[in-house]
Amino acid sequence: MTKNLAVQIEKANLNKTPSKTKQVAMNHKPLKATPDSLSRRLPGFTLVEILAVIAIITILMAAGAIGVGNLNAGKGVTSAVATCESLFEEARTIAVSKRCKARVLIDVNDKASENYLRRVVIVHEKINTDGSVAAGTWVMTNRGYEMPKGTYFSASYSALKSGSKIKEETFAGADIKADYHGKYAYYEFNGEGIFEEAGSSFVVGSGVRPKNQEPKTTKGAARDFSGFVVWRNGRTSAFRSPEQIQNPTLPSGAQPFNF
Repeated sequence: MTKNLAVQIEKANLNKTPSKTKQVAMNHKPLKATPDSLSRRLPGFTLVEILAVIAIITILMAAGAIGVGNLNAGKGVTSAVATCESLFEEARTIAVSKRCKARVLIDVNDKASENYLRRVVIVHEKINTDGSVAAGTWVMTNRGYEMPKGTYFSASYSALKSGSKIKEETFAGADIKADYHGKYAYYEFNGEGIFEEAGSSFVVGSGVRPKNQEPKTTKGAARDFSGFVVWRNGRTSAFRSPEQIQNPTLPSGAQPFNF
């Protein structure tokens, strides 16, 4: 009996003694967060560093915007040159097929108009019902092409082979829509499709045009001019800069180019 009592007492003592895991949990006390401990555990950026990053991003965005603007201007010039080359080919084809004069016109009529130095039209001499040519009476063959915004015909850099500026004439009449009446610069093919001023140049450039004024070049696109030379057979040869041709009307060393 005494032995059994001793065993029961020993078991009771064991039940009262907590395990090591429980003792650790009981003795653990949570640490209090202090400003110093938080700064060590949560690293970040200073105000100066954040402002520096913002400044760098702003500079990069501005540079990107300028680059995109210049890229778009270049695309406008390239597109206008390619389209106008095809219009010259179309005018020559009309002259040959109808055996009459055909002209490529560039609007130089009204500085207040959005079409000024941007609209290009093809006309040819009227063919009478008996097949004869009504000399001096012009008929439109298309509704006209407008160069991309910010792209303009350069009256200063475009010139005839003789060195004179592109000829101009006022077009009107029943066979030309009223919206197209006005003054135009023109290039002419004869009834055989021959361009008699072979070597003449057609130049366009990118820029801005203040209201009722001539276009002006911008600093970023000061040299973004392009065009082509028209040969006797109506073929064209494109060039990237008007400096690439010997044009006596080009201002020497002009920087930037002017329209």
